[in-house]
This record gives sequence, C-alpha cells and structure tokens, in this order.
Amino acid sequence: MENPLQHIILKNFKLNSGKILDIHLAYQIFGQQLFSAPIILVNHALTGNSDVAGEKGWWKSLIGENKTIDTNRFTVICFNIPGNGFDGFFIDDFENFTTKDVASIFINGLNELKINKLFALIGGSIGGSIGWEMLSIKNDLAEKFIPIATDFKTSDWLHSQCLVQKFLLESDDKPLEKARIHAMLCYRTPESLNVRFKGEKLEDHSILKSHDWLNFHGKSLTERFSLKAYRLMNHLLMTINADENSLQNIEADIHLVSVDSDLFFPAFEIKKCFENLIKTKENTFYHEIKSIHGHDAFLMEYEQLNKILNTIIQ
Repeated sequence: MENPLQHIILKNFKLNSGKILDIHLAYQIFGQQLFSAPIILVNHALTGNSDVAGEKGWWKSLIGENKTIDTNRFTVICFNIPGNGFDGFFIDDFENFTTKDVASIFINGLNELKINKLFALIGGSIGGSIGWEMLSIKNDLAEKFIPIATDFKTSDWLHSQCLVQKFLLESDDKPLEKARIHAMLCYRTPESLNVRFKGEKLEDHSILKSHDWLNFHGKSLTERFSLKAYRLMNHLLMTINADENSLQNIEADIHLVSVDSDLFFPAFEIKKCFENLIKTKENTFYHEIKSIHGHDAFLMEYEQLNKILNTIIQ
C-alpha cells in the first residue's frame, strides 16, 4: 500500500450507550507531512475506506498531485469508520454505535495526532453526516466544511430505506448481495437506469441488462465487503442526529452540496437545511450537482464536483 494504514487504539472509550470498549482506529495520510501544510480530513462513504488517493483511491479523481485537492499543497487524512473491516477490525455489537459515537472517535483520533484545527472537513453521504456530528460537538474544528449529498439527520425516508436493508440483511439467502441490489436502486434513479439500459436484454435473451447490472453490483460487493461491516454501516445511517440547535454555532464556512436527483438524501432536504442556517449564519453556501444519476452522482459527476470544490478550496 503506497500510503500505509496507521493505527490508534482508544482505550476504554465510552459510547453514548454507556458501553466501554477499546476502539481500533485506522487511518491513512496522503500528501504533505503532517503539520507542514494545511490539513484536510476526508470522511468516507458507506462502503468506502481510508484509501482515498493513489492508484486504487476511490476519490482519486479529486485527490492527488495537481488535482482539486492537491496533495502537493495539502495533508489529507482519512479515518476508517471502526468496524468497516478495511483494517481487519469488526464490531459485533454494532447496535451500540451511533454516528455521534463515530464523530467522537474521529475527534479523539485527531486529538491523539495533536491536530486541533482542520483547513477543511469534507464528507460524502454518511461521511458528511459524521462531519455534521463532529462539528456539532466541536464547533471550531474546521475552517471549511463541505458535506456532499448528505444531511445532519436521518429522515423518515432514509430510515425506511435502511429498514428494508435491515430486513434483507437478516435473511438467510444471500443477504449482502440482496441488500446491495436494493441499495443500488436508492443510489440511482429511474431515468438513470432507463436511459442506460433501454429495456434491452442480454445477447442470450436470458434476463434484462439492468437485471444483470444489479446482479453484478450485488456479487461484487460480497467480494470486497463483509456482511458484519455492512450491517454496522446500515445501522449507522439510521442514527444520524446532529444537534440542530448547535449547527448555527459552527464556525466553519459551510458549503452544502446536493444532487438535484438524489433519492437517498434529497436535494430539497439539503436546501431546507441551507435556508434555515443562512438566517443566522452568513457564511453558509449552497451548491447543486445536476445529474440524472441520483445519489451516486457525487462519485460520478467529477467535472461538476471538481468545479464546485475548486471555488471553495483554492
């Protein structure tokens, strides 16, 4: 691994549930040596991990040498959500955990690294939600906060989708594969699938190409992610609950980024958050990605996202 995993052990960490345990927190650092350049913390999404840049980096279109998040200019850090399995660490009693716990763990990780201030905190999907929780706990943590395709709370719609995921994950027959297939329909849109596949079947006429595409995503996730980790991540999505009253106290410039067709974290919810914040917090801004691809557009529409981030980070 070009940028090796590093590890912090948080001894006797107390969760909001009251449970006390040792937390294994793994992270990677990219770009400039720590404390030699402005620091950007990137919080990964649901099945992501700390490997955000480099040859296999899942956000290498944004992060790297001479990229929008330029590793020649910045130090980039990414923690793994404990239990995501990227470092071989899993959590059995995942229902004891909340996104607020993860936020506290990340803040403790930064404290262990002697990092008191971030230039920017960026997170997509659940990573952005954890960012909201972090800043509601520590209002002065970052100069800039960029939550992408996410919100500070779990909506009824999101909770309902996660409930379906939970039912699928508790089944005996291919639980991870089936949950992923359902999730893909939350991450994309009817227009995205219909325009791409046009009702066409495979050459052998056995199944629709869209059916085959869903099967592919279901199977491919089982090859790189564990059922235990996915159950944890799905559970965390149901617990997002940053203190709404504390959001106006966040010192950072807040740049909310939505996707106009997002079915998972709808743009109208993110816009509502912006409209409420701007009443008392002038350094709040709203940006919108235009796409037919729904939630996953933040991983697909790199030209638009790069343009948005360039205006914020440069």
